[in-house]
This record gives sequence, structure tokens and C-alpha cells, in this order.
Amino acid sequence: MRKTLIVIGAGLESIPVLQRANEMDLHVVAVDANPQAPGFACAHESVIGCVYTPEKSVAALTEWSQKGGKPQGVICAAVDAPGTAAAVADHFDLTAVSEETARLATDKKAMKDRFKKCGIPIPWYQEIFSAGELAQILAERRETLVIKPVDSRGARGVLRLVYGSSDMPDPAWAFECAQKESTTGRVMVEKCLDGPQISTEGFVVRGKAYCPGFSDRNYEFIDRFAPNIIENGGDLPSFLEHGEQRAIKELSGQAAIALGIENSMFKGDMVLHEGKAYVIEMAARLSGGYFCSHEIPWNTGVDFVGTAIKLALGETPDPEDMVPSFQKGVAQRYIFPKPGKVLAIEGVEEAKTMDGISMVEIRTAVGETISPATSHPARAGVVMARAETRGQAIKQVEAAVAAIKIITT
Repeated sequence: MRKTLIVIGAGLESIPVLQRANEMDLHVVAVDANPQAPGFACAHESVIGCVYTPEKSVAALTEWSQKGGKPQGVICAAVDAPGTAAAVADHFDLTAVSEETARLATDKKAMKDRFKKCGIPIPWYQEIFSAGELAQILAERRETLVIKPVDSRGARGVLRLVYGSSDMPDPAWAFECAQKESTTGRVMVEKCLDGPQISTEGFVVRGKAYCPGFSDRNYEFIDRFAPNIIENGGDLPSFLEHGEQRAIKELSGQAAIALGIENSMFKGDMVLHEGKAYVIEMAARLSGGYFCSHEIPWNTGVDFVGTAIKLALGETPDPEDMVPSFQKGVAQRYIFPKPGKVLAIEGVEEAKTMDGISMVEIRTAVGETISPATSHPARAGVVMARAETRGQAIKQVEAAVAAIKIITT
């Protein structure tokens, strides 16, 4: 009899996880609040439930189970909803992070408090409660800060405040931007540590951390989208020295364990500042942006999603399956058209046939409106390239992006 896997999230970027579960001959049950979620087409059963409201998903799945359904695993797919996965796991006695770990992973202040207590290197941080307090901290610290909602995702409401710059936003506006993106109205600031930023992704299995995912984050448009902090993909393998990579991977694992992650996956936002590794944030779920489903396998040969699914089913993966067997070039870039109504989209088919291009995904259409890019969901498309080397992949992906023209009013 086939095992049943509940997948929390059925959006566009959840599809590779749903497809991999199908390839593993599992009975797949997808949960999403959107009745037209594209991932439902890849599931055997669809359950309507808000992925960001644990009690609603648990109630919907309880009703589903009363018709004879019995799950053997649950996993989050491209949604920052470990709390829902934890609640579902607790309800059905499945393997997942605990509800306390999920809370720490989605409350950035609580997360930093835990890291500080455990001696994990992090930037200076403080919760703030008014624009006046923000202005006072800026005046006292006289350095670049990042203001962010305590409990949001996708870079919503995250702003870089460069002290002394002529275009630094008004503190009142910045505080309001961050606060309105928080479901609880909570805001925090932290020191902006300069240096290379890295995305890591891995597993904790029986107390040992494995970190096959390691990508240099690309912030080439940091000034263009200021004060918003918008990432433009990433590059693998990293340009960092092996010793630096090892230190960042080890710290990622230590941070995941500090949050209580056990027999599950983690996703880290890391920075190498003045030669030392720091944790910016840590998520207790599979990443979005096709990092876990495409970039890591292409770069390392590790079946990251398949391994994560095995863990979710309560199985213990072979350690060799979590260790890279090679390092090939992968590069990802996003498409940022000028804001306005889309009049035409050109060059897509040409880009798809260019050397090394493995994915071209356009997320807009003629007649739709492109809003200013203030968070990651605003990106209008993604392009990915594979090659033998990092440099080749970057050259190929940039050529493909240049060939695509999204013309707006």
C-alpha cells in the first residue's frame, strides 16, 4: 500500500516537490487556500486550507481523514509555514519540527534571542516600538541598519537604512512600511553586516548536520531597488575559499540545531563579515525559488527534495545521499521589467534555446500590471542556466535574460 504524504502549499514553486513525491510512488495530498492553486494538478487529492493558519489546515485535514485518509508524512513546500506542518504532524503523530521550533523559525526576534543565548554569531539587533525609537537608534549607532517585520516573509517590509546617505528614507515611513507587513505589528532593527551573503540548505539527521546547499546570493541591484532589499538569484559553486565555506556550513548546522531542528531540513541566510560567519536568519522548511528542487541537485547531484520527503516520512536517509558528489556551475537570475501595464513579451522562445538554459519561467502576461519591486514576489520571471563552471553558467543566464523583453507602458 502506498504511503500518503501531505504537502503544505500548492503554489507554482511547490510543484517540483509534488512531482518528486509522485515519482517516489506516494499518494500526494496537497493543501492550499487557493482552489485554483496550480500544484493541485500534481496531487492525488486537494484539501482547501490556509497554509499560514495551522488550525484551519488541521481542521480541513481532519475532515479529509474522516473519509479514510491516513497520512504517513507532512512537508512544507515553498511556503514559510513550518507552524502548520508542525501542527499537522502533532495531530497525526508524524515526523516534523516541533511547534516551538516552528515558532522560533518564524518569529525573527525569538530566533535571534535563541541564537544569542546559544552563542551563535548574529548581527546586533533590537525590537523597536516607534519611529522615534528608530530615529534615536540611527543617531546613536551611526551605521547602516536593516529594519524588518518580526514575522513576515519574502523580504516584505525589509528596508536597508544607510546612515548619512542623501536618500535614506524617513524613519517614520520606514517604520510604517515594516510594521504594516507584520501580522502582529512588531518591528525590529539589526546591524547590516557587509560581506558576501550566502544561502545554505541542509538537514539535521540524528543530531548531525549535513549542508549540501550553498549559493552565493546576488545583490547586484541593491542600489536600484533601495531602500528595499531585493535579491537577484545566485551562483553556484561559491567563489569563497573552502575554509570559509566550511565555517559557514558548520555554523548553519549549529544554528539549525540551536532552533531544535531534528530529523528535518533547514534553510539559512548567512553572511561572511570581516572573515567571520554570521547567521542572519534560519528557516525550518524547504526553500522557495527552486533552490532545493533545481539548483542544489544540478550543482551537487544531491536529491534534496527526495531526501527531505524521506525524513518527513520518518525514514533515515543514507548519509552518502546528503553529500555532494560534484560541483557544477548553476546560475539563476530574475526578470525585473519597468512598472506598468504589459504590452508585449518578446524573446522567451529564443532564450529557451540558448546554450545552457535549463529553465525560463515567465510570471506575467500581456495585459497584466507590473508593480514596483518592493519584495521578492514582485519578480516577473526566472531564468536558470547550467554549465561545467560557475563562470559559464553566469554568462549563459545573463545572455538569456538580456534576450527577454517585457515591454510595459
